[in-house]
Amino acid sequence: MPQIATNTRVTRDELLDFVRTRHHLMLVTTRRDGRPQLSPVTGGVDAAGRIVVSTYPDRAKVTNLRRDPRASVMVLSEEWSDAWVQVDGTAEVLDMPSQEAEDGLVDYYRCISGEHPDWDEYRAAMHRQGKSLIRITPERWGPVARGGFPPDRVPS
Repeated sequence: MPQIATNTRVTRDELLDFVRTRHHLMLVTTRRDGRPQLSPVTGGVDAAGRIVVSTYPDRAKVTNLRRDPRASVMVLSEEWSDAWVQVDGTAEVLDMPSQEAEDGLVDYYRCISGEHPDWDEYRAAMHRQGKSLIRITPERWGPVARGGFPPDRVPS
């Protein structure tokens, strides 16, 4: 049976529940010339309901966000034909060695992978690598969508 396309409007809590279980994201930032910069990233949702991404301070996405904090994220499901949602918001970048960045990177790890076997080792690695954390506060989002045929065009 052919799959029918769906668009389901969701509340903020329903959005965050949807995003929490999906970690494949496409982050969209704006280049200096106004064109989009797309970056495939791994992400999660922190306790404050922000989408979080671990990165490095010299990446294009970080440079773009420092100049223009507007960000969009396409949250994808594991299966290509499964549900997805676009989230638009404002981003902030936190850099090591700040305590806020370190704690944020711990939260990032936890929301994606659970507990680390050695948090001291993890924190030291984040310091050595000079990691950064992007936090995006959702401000608007589209419906949770699933591709397929429009209901009025289902092949017989």
